[in-house]
Amino acid sequence: MPIEIRELVIKATVNNKDTRTSDSGSSPEVAEPLINEIVDRVFRILEQKQHR
Repeated sequence: MPIEIRELVIKATVNNKDTRTSDSGSSPEVAEPLINEIVDRVFRILEQKQHR
């Protein structure tokens, strides 16, 4: 019997304790749009699966 998930809550805590300097690190201005895009894609996939 399939299980229906009605609500999904995702919480994350990020601790950046790395003291190395790197040019490849993402600044908050760069990381936020990337995170938003990933979240949008996840929600689109979930909506597609819900409509099946």
